[in-house]
Amino acid sequence: AVVSTQSTGGVFHFMLRRALASASKMSVESAKDAAAKRAIQENVKDGCRLGVGSGSTVVYAVKHLETLVKTAGFKVTCVPTSFQARNLIIEAGLELSDLGRTPILDLVVDGADECDSNLTLIKGGGGCQLQEKVVASAARRMVVIADYRKKSQNLGEQWSKGIPIEVLPMAYVPVMGKLREFGLDPVLRLAANKAGPVVTDNGNFVVDAKFSGPHNWDLLETKLCRTPGIVETGLFVDMAGMAYFGMQDGSVEVVHKPTKAQDLSKN
Repeated sequence: AVVSTQSTGGVFHFMLRRALASASKMSVESAKDAAAKRAIQENVKDGCRLGVGSGSTVVYAVKHLETLVKTAGFKVTCVPTSFQARNLIIEAGLELSDLGRTPILDLVVDGADECDSNLTLIKGGGGCQLQEKVVASAARRMVVIADYRKKSQNLGEQWSKGIPIEVLPMAYVPVMGKLREFGLDPVLRLAANKAGPVVTDNGNFVVDAKFSGPHNWDLLETKLCRTPGIVETGLFVDMAGMAYFGMQDGSVEVVHKPTKAQDLSKN
């Protein structure tokens, strides 16, 4: 039989692309795991009242938290930020609480869709931004865990889907009009496996507000929160104190929030 070199070359390149894609995925997952492991080991202490974030990286955080609790005998009280986080806590056999019973937290560990050099975050890709921000605001410290793809100098360099904004269903049309007045490009987030919009754990819609270029995020956050119909935004300004980024080479880069003096020196 005669085998076409063109066809074998095509198969080779297909297999090569597939192998590279698989290796890249493994690299990302390894980076998430490394960031989560170091953050848990360095920040969770015995007696910690811990806010447990949402998202793919937090899965690794709960895994390492379970190991720490079982090996060191730590008592850790966990408050979830979502349905997903609650289930992870229960499945790991960790102590589950809520803000009604544990209103003050020592620490919250959460992921991010993007994190800039000032540790301003975009969160809400999974639609949990309201509960995530409420839990983060109840914590004395917020630590971010993410892989290298989420680290940027300015918001928008890595994340192109916009700022997730949780909106009352009855108000999403006028809210989208207001967002356009603010210079944003709003899109109602539609569900992948159902007809119609994404509905959050709180029964609200999510509008993704796309933007271009750097903004005064503090000012924008204030304008958004003053808009009737907006329940909460995925902008986390001046909330995170440090971030752990798992890098491609297997290392973990730790970034601390700049001081006010450092911020002024940039201007």
